[in-house]
Amino acid sequence: MSYEIKVPVLPESVNDAMIINWHKQPGETVLQDELLVELETDKVVLEVPVPVDGVLENIVQDAGATVASNQVIGRISEGANAEPATAKAATNRDSQAAANTATAAITSANANANAHASPAVRKLLAEHNLKASQIPLTGKHDRLLKEDVEAYLKAHAQTETEAAPESISEPSVIKSSAVTNPPIGTIGDRLEKRVPMTRLRARIAERLLQVQQSTAMLTTFNEINMQALIKLRGEYGDEFEDVHGVRLGFMSLFVKAATFALQRYPEINSSVDGEDIIYHGYCDVGIAISSRRGLVVPILRNTEQLSLAEIESAIVDYANKARNDKLGIEELMGGTFTITNGGVFGSLLSTPILNPPQSAILGMHTIQKRPVAENDKVVIRPMMYVALTYDHRLIDGQAAVTFLKTLKELVEDPARLLLDV
Repeated sequence: MSYEIKVPVLPESVNDAMIINWHKQPGETVLQDELLVELETDKVVLEVPVPVDGVLENIVQDAGATVASNQVIGRISEGANAEPATAKAATNRDSQAAANTATAAITSANANANAHASPAVRKLLAEHNLKASQIPLTGKHDRLLKEDVEAYLKAHAQTETEAAPESISEPSVIKSSAVTNPPIGTIGDRLEKRVPMTRLRARIAERLLQVQQSTAMLTTFNEINMQALIKLRGEYGDEFEDVHGVRLGFMSLFVKAATFALQRYPEINSSVDGEDIIYHGYCDVGIAISSRRGLVVPILRNTEQLSLAEIESAIVDYANKARNDKLGIEELMGGTFTITNGGVFGSLLSTPILNPPQSAILGMHTIQKRPVAENDKVVIRPMMYVALTYDHRLIDGQAAVTFLKTLKELVEDPARLLLDV
């Protein structure tokens, strides 16, 4: 029996998707729930699993094709020469046994490398999806050093570049001495590489142009003394993590403060629908997260009902999903307000761009010690510039300025969050 492989139903706001990779080829045995094909929309990467055991009969739409909801992209001959999952697992175990024996000495030497690695090294391993056992050790007492990981990454990158330079998916600079077959576009020793724009990047470009042309954007600024939050986190951060299992960060406190301010100034929490203004009775706050595919904005739903611990947990979960391309479309839909933190990259000041149809976005920036006046004395304080970009069609300057001033007061005196004053 032939079974059709179809594109999953896409949300109304997503018109189509592009096939970016088939994990199986015609004639190969496929097992139910194995990853079969990946589709890229302008929001997320969708993973389509194998629906039934069988053999991949044919591929109707190749990688690079643009497809729509429910479109047939391939077919499976159900049950044809399908190998049971248990049998396949046993075969895999048998074939792996010899390899495991050959690498046992290396594995045992490196098995505890993570335990003997610094937090910076463990973070570097996680960022590049590496295991300590993959990397030769040079530190004393089987200690994995940051230099070991960096050397491995450099050697691995060089090997990939020399073996398959055409497979590089992002623009890169390659020294002419390392190129045996220069790519198309080489002029003398000046190299260029042309790659197609991803659907996410193309959608971001489209939306940025759209919002510039269709809204009356204006930005107001203020600065916040972060000393109270830094002191709060220093006093209760460890206890917070012990109780809730997640670190206390500044973002959750800003989300909570912004939620209080949104409830006081509902026009900031509004959006345009044609000639109507929608005032939302709930706060769905989008958190801008940088991923390897570009900027994504997953939504924290009903932040007025969430605790700081729940907000922190959700942010960590979204960040992990974004890093591994696991965000679902439903997690990116909607939103009534957005917060973006350019400070994590060192930005001192910027003017964020609206995320339509929302009417406002808050920009956080890096914390920098600066001289400020307190009680007629000059003191050094950890200061952060904040920016609120808003749609002047809906929001008057007074509302924008007082919203930002309220946010500043709540952050500088966190007790106000408890007392709602």
